[in-house]
Amino acid sequence: MDSLMVVLKYAFLGLLQGFTEPIPISSSGHLVIAEHLLGLRVEGLGFEVLVNFASLIAVLLVYRADLIRLAVNNLAYLRTGEKRYKEDFRFVLYLVVATIPAGILGVAFGDLIGDYLKGVHVIGFTLLITGLALWLIRNMRGRKGDHELRLKDALVVGLAQALALVPGISRSGATIVAAMGLGMRQETALRFSFFLYIPVSLGGMILEGSDLAKDPALAQLALPYATAFLCSLIASYYSLRWFMGVMARGDLRIFTYYCAAAGLSVLFFL
Repeated sequence: MDSLMVVLKYAFLGLLQGFTEPIPISSSGHLVIAEHLLGLRVEGLGFEVLVNFASLIAVLLVYRADLIRLAVNNLAYLRTGEKRYKEDFRFVLYLVVATIPAGILGVAFGDLIGDYLKGVHVIGFTLLITGLALWLIRNMRGRKGDHELRLKDALVVGLAQALALVPGISRSGATIVAAMGLGMRQETALRFSFFLYIPVSLGGMILEGSDLAKDPALAQLALPYATAFLCSLIASYYSLRWFMGVMARGDLRIFTYYCAAAGLSVLFFL
């Protein structure tokens, strides 16, 4: 019975992380709230690395056609230098630039942020900030496409992503708000945001993946971890697909209302 409850606990956390990772309501904040409300304690150090890897696979699956095109065109540009491939090469270059702020700040201050800014009341405030930011861009309709971005755009979105190191600040929310505030189209903002997730997630695995390998409880948690991984993968895939439809309709108010309600609930009742 105890082993079944452990599996169900990890399944729930995997589903929660997977569903909230793509949408702008902060997956890290929701995991902290869930653990607090339900009295859950996640044994082992590798759980977050594992479920984020599952979300990464979901992103790769959803955007596989775009990613293959970018890879092929970038290799062709490096090989031939033909102008028809230059815009895709520049788009990838801007993704690299936008990755730098979060990478530097994550290495420098990641542990400090994790130690001092992980309380539920901090998350209550940051959820309210996320909701307010989404409200400010709710009616924006940009015109910049993938091939109309500039270096300044990449830097601003990269700095916005760095803000998401604070639990409760949604990574997708921060980057999409910044991108749309800079005048990007919804589909470009969404694509740029989730392509940025790829190097960030891979970087996290490189830096923290050893925690999973060294986890003393890894053998006994093999089934719960596998369950959480599968749940996160499935939930992330369908959540991202749903969010793409929401972005296409251009109505982010549902996330504004949710973040406001969740943030106030956390501050007043927890």
